[in-house]
Amino acid sequence: MNAQVVLLALCTGLGLGCLLAAVRALVAAAALWARGRRVVGRVTAHTAAGRRRGGLVVFSDHLGRDLVLDPGPFGPWCGLPPVGGSVPVVYARERPTHARLWTSRALLAPAFGWFLSATLAFGTGAATAGWAG
Repeated sequence: MNAQVVLLALCTGLGLGCLLAAVRALVAAAALWARGRRVVGRVTAHTAAGRRRGGLVVFSDHLGRDLVLDPGPFGPWCGLPPVGGSVPVVYARERPTHARLWTSRALLAPAFGWFLSATLAFGTGAATAGWAG
């Protein structure tokens, strides 16, 4: 088998997998936008022993339970205000532990990353096969 054909098949498979993940992330964001419950959370600081920057978001679900959302290390880039501020949070009614920030950047960032990965994989496959320039 030709090495270019194998690499093209691998890049195409990876690209299709990333594209499927991107569509799934978009569907999840659309479902949260359409049917998600929106609440307001409060940004609190990490523990003093914690090394990560940013904050945690504390919010109450529809049953009155206090839950903590960790937006991760990229929270400030996804629209997380400074500690003490309030931020909208959205979650599916049956899964409040899978909440997300209610900002366009936080909802669409996973889909954008998967689309970018799919584009790179397809582009690598096309360049390897000699289709590009």
